Parts: sequence; structure tokens; C-alpha cells
Amino acid sequence: MAEAVVELLERAARRDTPLEELRALRLAVQGRPTAALRARLSDDHLGALFALLSINDREQVSACVSILERLLQALDPLYVIQNLREELQKGLFHPDDSVKILTISQVGRIVENSEAVAEILNSPELLRQIINCIGGEKIAVAKEAIKSLSRIAQAQEGLEALFVSSLLSDLKNVMATNDIVRYRVYELIVEISSVSAESLNYCANSGLLSELIGELTGDDVLVRATCIEMVTSLAHTPHGRQYLAQQGVIDKISNIIVGAESDPFSGFYLPGYIMHFFFLA
Repeated sequence: MAEAVVELLERAARRDTPLEELRALRLAVQGRPTAALRARLSDDHLGALFALLSINDREQVSACVSILERLLQALDPLYVIQNLREELQKGLFHPDDSVKILTISQVGRIVENSEAVAEILNSPELLRQIINCIGGEKIAVAKEAIKSLSRIAQAQEGLEALFVSSLLSDLKNVMATNDIVRYRVYELIVEISSVSAESLNYCANSGLLSELIGELTGDDVLVRATCIEMVTSLAHTPHGRQYLAQQGVIDKISNIIVGAESDPFSGFYLPGYIMHFFFLA
């Protein structure tokens, strides 16, 4: 690492870094290879940068997020979770969405590492707050949370953590926020269910897949259309199609199409229903 970068990091560690120096550090770390960054990076440097996120200054937070994105990419995921767990936890509660996205994306990196994933699974509070982020106002935060939780569910231990623990109650609680958040949770469930028959079984046993299928016969046309699209996504997999057939979903959609003939507004949604129906059939 160039001495200029080291000097800027040392200044940041004193926690009184002017914004101009943070901007300079941001440019400096972007221009260095990750191996060079890793060689001279210390816990003090990282701790100071995370501490600077607590300052109520949007430009400073933005600069620190950019710097941390680059520096954290240079570190082994196991190191990140073992040494920066508290910082990650605080990041999930930060009022700035960019900090939440930074934190959740790091969790996504960690769970893809076979040695580090156990550390996440043994951090229920961290997982609980990621689930709560699905209910956030900003869609970008929710999408990142869904992505990370989907990665966690790639392993059986992750499925157990999400669906055979108190975290399932957290998923159901966040669903109650509003219709939009409910659809986000359904999106997560469909993503997880699409991975394998085992994943689908966990989601089915949770009751959440049944709730999604139940929405197909609701009174709200837009809700039905959204749920049919999600169900069709699940049908792209052989195990998904088999499950939907067992649940009588094709018959449900067929009945919706027949019933729509007497609806004067059916022209707005019937073509889409028919397209999804033939795919399922």
C-alpha cells in the first residue's frame, strides 16, 4: 500500500478526519489492489471508519461507506464476522440506507464462505434485524435483505435457522407490516423454495407457501395477479410444479379464469392469467 494511503488511514484512525481527507482516502483506496490494501489494514483503521458513520453528515457517511466497501472486500469474510460483528449489528440500525445496504451485503459475502457461515447462524439478533429490513421503506434495502437471506437458506443449517426457530415468527411479524412487505416475504419464500425440494419442504411446513396460494382466491384482483406471477415463478422448477399440482393450484387458476368471464374489467388481467395458466398446465 502506498505510504500516502497509510497516512490517510492513520489520520482516519484519530477520528477527527476532515471531509477533504476522507475524499482523498476514498480515491486512494479505489486505486489500489485489494492485496495491497489488506497488507497494512488494521482493526483501528476499520473501527475508526465505522465510528465516523455515527456523525450526522451525509457527505461524510457517503465517503466512509465507499471506503469501507473497498476495504471490506479486501478482507476474508471469516475475519469480518469475527472482528466486526458489533459494527455490522449497529450498521443494520443506521438511519442511512447506504450503511444498511453495506452491512447486509457483507452478511451476503459471509454466508457464502463455508467457514464463516456458522458465525452468522449463531448470531440470531443479526439475522432478526436483516429480516426486519425486509419491511424497510426503501426497496433497495429490502432487496439486499432478501438476497442475503436467500443465500443463508442455501445450506440446511440456514433453512433450520430461518424456519425452525423463533426467526420464523419474525418473518411472519414483518409480513403484517403492509401488503407490499407481505409480497416481499412471498418473494423470499419463492426464491428459497425454487432451490430444491428440501428447501420447498421447509417453506411449505412453515405455512407461508400455503398463505401465498391462498391469496389466489382473494377478492383483490391485483393481489391475485401478483401472486399468480409468483406461483408461476416457482413452477419453473420440477419440484415446484409437482408441489403446485398437489395443492390444486391449476384448478384454482382455472376457476379464476372461468369466473372472470362475468367481470367487465377482466380484460385488464385475464390475458396474463391465461398465459400463466398455460405455463402451469
